[in-house]
Amino acid sequence: MSLDDDQISADPIYDALKEAIMTGALPPGEPLRQEEIARNHGVSKIPVREALLRLEVDGLVLFRKNKGAIVRGHTPDEILNLMDIRSALECKALELAVPNFVESDLAAARSLLDTYSHETTSEAWSKLNLQFHRCLYEPCANHLLLEMIQDVGVRMGPSTRMLVSETSGLKRPHQEHVAILDAVAAGDTDRAVDLLRRHIETTKKEIAARLRRRPQG
Repeated sequence: MSLDDDQISADPIYDALKEAIMTGALPPGEPLRQEEIARNHGVSKIPVREALLRLEVDGLVLFRKNKGAIVRGHTPDEILNLMDIRSALECKALELAVPNFVESDLAAARSLLDTYSHETTSEAWSKLNLQFHRCLYEPCANHLLLEMIQDVGVRMGPSTRMLVSETSGLKRPHQEHVAILDAVAAGDTDRAVDLLRRHIETTKKEIAARLRRRPQG
């Protein structure tokens, strides 16, 4: 296989590995062996390494000296920093979105909350929480801002999102989601943004407390 062929082959490898990391099929700490990946995709190691380097730039893969690549996890400080970034970006998106909401947007958000209220697992809460927040911000009409929010979500990864859902539970986030949507429906941008900021800040404090109690090592 020529070098040009290898370079062309990097995209599907990158996409497949990214999808596996984002869905949790490849969890934090999982070794990413270039020989094995190359064999599974029927290519040389050249496009595999290119794909892994791109994933490193995305913050999803970590190269360890003389030990190869692994799926990247997050330190407690990194998780809390991502929550801060999330708050700044999402509050701005909601500020821009509220004036653009129409009834179909509200109906879609209400439907997600109704489904959310009947679920009983952290996995379902995590998935629906992500969908609800996306629904809130889509009317902002700022595609670059939405891409930045999505990038933070990718960097957090499924394991961190699950940590958030397991720590927060159902009742408190659901009540806060309803209050945020009520403010959006009323066209009260300042109140909606303030409620969202407090919602994320409360979650951050709960996560910080849980991380402090988590066994080390």
